Amino acid sequence: MALKVYRPTSPGRRAMSGYTFEEITKDKPEKSLLVPRKNRAGRNNRGVITVRHQGGGAKRLIRNIDFKRDKIGVPGKVAAIEYDPNRSARIALIFYADGEKRYILAPIGLNVKDTIMAGETAEIRPGNALPMRLIPTGTMIHNIELIKGGGGKMVRSAGNAAQLLAKEGDHVHVRLPSGEIRLVHAECMATIGQVGNLEHSTISLGKAGRRRNMGWRPAVRGSAMTPRDHPHGGGEGRTPIGMPGPKTPWGKPALGHKTRDKKYSDRLIIRRRGKK
Repeated sequence: MALKVYRPTSPGRRAMSGYTFEEITKDKPEKSLLVPRKNRAGRNNRGVITVRHQGGGAKRLIRNIDFKRDKIGVPGKVAAIEYDPNRSARIALIFYADGEKRYILAPIGLNVKDTIMAGETAEIRPGNALPMRLIPTGTMIHNIELIKGGGGKMVRSAGNAAQLLAKEGDHVHVRLPSGEIRLVHAECMATIGQVGNLEHSTISLGKAGRRRNMGWRPAVRGSAMTPRDHPHGGGEGRTPIGMPGPKTPWGKPALGHKTRDKKYSDRLIIRRRGKK
């Protein structure tokens, strides 16, 4: 896939780049796999904003993606590679031999008319899903389950891939894109290959309006607010933070303060991710 750079006909266009969409083979999504999506603009069931900077944007329909890959032993043929407005990766429309249609994440190397399969008898090829105990060490994988049968939870965005490093008893060692190495149960499923759309991270939006079309509202600096709205607010002119360390809008320590709670899965982490 290639990128296109726009001519600088305006200040917003000067730094803008986008996709050529040359890998997309179908314009309209499969109607039977669409789900309505209500835009809640970051509000909960009481109408209170719980996630800031969300709202507006283009209307979208959710594409029902098969993260579980539980169509065991049934071959499927790739009918199309499509755009999904809800994720950075491309999706592949699969027609299975029994007549069912499903969407999966499209990895690099998966093309129209290719055949895929999930299960213990599947080959080690991009798009096939197997239990990790059957995947050779060193293989690049994505869409990794954390609980058997729970569906893929990790490594699902564009250009990402994890590596299966070793096998130890009932678990395997997986190196995630962040650099973290963790144990995952060997019976959990993973899909072979690297998620497609590699150039996603190099896209330059170019102007604020393009971000608004994606459903993101502006983020205001705390120092530009009043003292009642943010701990950094107030003062005459530009003033320093004036307290021990920066704070969130709710007065909690920010920027470097560890906020991760203790979890059951902490004991499965062999090496923490490094600083980027």
